[in-house]
Amino acid sequence: MDDTKTNDRLSTFLDSGIYRFESSNAVFIDPVRMLNSSYARFRVSPSTYYSRFFDPKRADQGRDETKLPSSSKKRKRKVKRSHSLNERERAADQRHVQVRPMLMKALEFLMAATDLLAIMRDLRSDFCSSQRREVPLPGSEQSFIELGRIWQAPLYEITLKFPHHHEPSKDADTLPDQCSWRRILPVFNNLVVNETCDDVEAEFLNGKYVLPRQSCFYMSDLGQIRNLIPDESDCGFNLIVVDPPWENASASQKLLYPTLPNRYFLSLPIKQLTHTDGALVALWVTNREKLRDFVEKELFPTWGVNYAASFYWLKVKADGSLITDLDLFHHRPYECLLLGYCRREGTNSEQMSSWRAIEHNEIIISIPGDYSRKPPIGELLLEHVPGPKPVRCIELFAREMIGGWTSWGNEPLRFQGLNYFIER
Repeated sequence: MDDTKTNDRLSTFLDSGIYRFESSNAVFIDPVRMLNSSYARFRVSPSTYYSRFFDPKRADQGRDETKLPSSSKKRKRKVKRSHSLNERERAADQRHVQVRPMLMKALEFLMAATDLLAIMRDLRSDFCSSQRREVPLPGSEQSFIELGRIWQAPLYEITLKFPHHHEPSKDADTLPDQCSWRRILPVFNNLVVNETCDDVEAEFLNGKYVLPRQSCFYMSDLGQIRNLIPDESDCGFNLIVVDPPWENASASQKLLYPTLPNRYFLSLPIKQLTHTDGALVALWVTNREKLRDFVEKELFPTWGVNYAASFYWLKVKADGSLITDLDLFHHRPYECLLLGYCRREGTNSEQMSSWRAIEHNEIIISIPGDYSRKPPIGELLLEHVPGPKPVRCIELFAREMIGGWTSWGNEPLRFQGLNYFIER
């Protein structure tokens, strides 16, 4: 019976990218499989998504995956701190002490799932790498941001190429060619929509990109976000995921992406973007106590969000070990997802009671992708989202697109370049 359950979970995982551990609040996910549900003609390349934390040589040496990772001798030297903690550091350390047993328990479930661990070692394999197109990706982490700031930004256009079997509507601004319909649109400060049930190739400058089914993006700076507020509240969003570019010394030093002072995020129009029946808001935060304090005392109250629960994203390598020591003070191998509900004026108690309660301290385990790239967590949250189905979803500060979602930010095409994909 146990083997049957294990096989069922593995089968579900291979199909959906989600592996739920029995009698546990932990789940392992493969972001590549989850993202692939957004595409028909393409699929995300595992080798480009999993650009870090894979060591094929070590994975093939047959090490005992059932052994829990422990602090190495060289790590013990770093864990020991010579200076005394200040008040905020003590508060952050106390949060860590509280969540540590749950994280370790989740890790035990992972290390006991030997069949899953065997699959994890191969997650980076493309299997059909010969079909991968080596197309240069000009949309590096800085180019979209820099292009959006110059005076020529309103003149830049993106070309969407729709296959002929997707005939455009009569009022669509399209141009026919030999094998497809082309739609040319401003790429900045404009809602670019793929309304079809198929993925669409797009061209911008010298780059080629893939837009997932029934998705749209709005590429702009923070000052233009209010253009996304719907005219009617029943056209608002039921699920709002926010991944702000928090002030981060490491990101600034490495020039990975521009950050913003925390107070800039107070202006996000979360309540105005919310559907009439309310919205579940999911906010990614770091482990800095100053930031948690800001969110709890200022940001959520300003947005009109009532805190509901915390989830944790535990980051592991391909062999199941943590990417860093669990107790490494400034580089802990997990991040926090704060969840809360926002309701517009007039949301009644009956609507509130229909929302399924969220359990605290859910643990999401995965192998990280590129720096600061978050795993797609929408599928894990759908049962807690209020309002009608299908759910209307938006990601703020997005750097990639998901089928059925609206993506806003100053580089939502960051991971949509054609060389991030393989043709099916």
